[in-house]
Amino acid sequence: MPKDQVVTPSTSHDKTVPIVDVQGMSVKFVSREATVYAVNGVDFHLMPGEVLCVIGESGSGKSVSMRALMRLLPDKAHIAGKVNVSGRDVLSMTKSELTAMRGRDVSMIFQEPMTALDPVYTIGDQICETILRHEAIGQDVAMKRALDLLEFVRVPSAARRLKSYPFELSGGLRQRAMIAMALSCSPKLLLADEPTTALDATVQIQVLILLRKLQKEMGMGMIFVTHDLSVAAQVADKVAVMYAGQIVEMGDVRDVLRNPQHPYTQGMLASTVHGQDRSKDIPAIPGSPPDMRLRVAGCKFAPRCPYVSASCQAAEPPQVMLGADRYARCILPDPTRDPHLLPQKVSA
Repeated sequence: MPKDQVVTPSTSHDKTVPIVDVQGMSVKFVSREATVYAVNGVDFHLMPGEVLCVIGESGSGKSVSMRALMRLLPDKAHIAGKVNVSGRDVLSMTKSELTAMRGRDVSMIFQEPMTALDPVYTIGDQICETILRHEAIGQDVAMKRALDLLEFVRVPSAARRLKSYPFELSGGLRQRAMIAMALSCSPKLLLADEPTTALDATVQIQVLILLRKLQKEMGMGMIFVTHDLSVAAQVADKVAVMYAGQIVEMGDVRDVLRNPQHPYTQGMLASTVHGQDRSKDIPAIPGSPPDMRLRVAGCKFAPRCPYVSASCQAAEPPQVMLGADRYARCILPDPTRDPHLLPQKVSA
């Protein structure tokens, strides 16, 4: 298959209609021991060709939210709300419809390629499996496309790597092979779940540049999950900040990172090494994230917030709109507040 076909989406999409439309999405895991409320009323949309970066500390619900978009969660997970992907209601899809959608319309790059790739099959066989499942072509044609895809994602000696097993490749090459697999059927939406976390700094930069380049060439929508603010600054068009299963701030990447309005976003930015005075301690957000098995009446960030008041603990704060696609879930959004200063003492 000619390489120019590799980067052409298999189906067109109306540029004025969101490729992802999520409203009030909640996910809870129910077992005999406890119920974990992992995601609590998430709203966002993504237009074709946009890149949304979802940031937040571990356990904030980022990966669960992404897997919910493809219903890649165990049976004990209960998903509620509205989840539309590529114009279809994901929550009402049958198993066969989900199988047809995964890989063709929506693909996912997982955090650790060594555990996501099957160790007993070659890289070429695994890429071919995805292609053969969704397209009526022969094995030889599929293998030729797999070779083109490995070359497309800049895998050196692609013909040799095609016959390699995952354990024979470095972390960076395994991640590139997974990207090739995710792109094999030209999806409209690419979900990248912390795809650079397990890589060293040099390879991480290469993978980030590659993903952004491929996303632009193919015109895909992309949701990139990370806890690294510098990664968000490099790849995103807009940012969603998650805390305790909620999006607490959303907006254009420059607006959010230059003038954060939620105390949690401010705290994350203040606690980074970049731009800090080396003679002073780096300020940190006090306390710990909440226990997701408990239902909290007020703001979930209140126990750690330097601006907490009685009203914060009485009721959950609303989404305060600060512009088109720009909001903060806080009662005190203030554009004049210094985003680089975080009080060290939490009010009682």
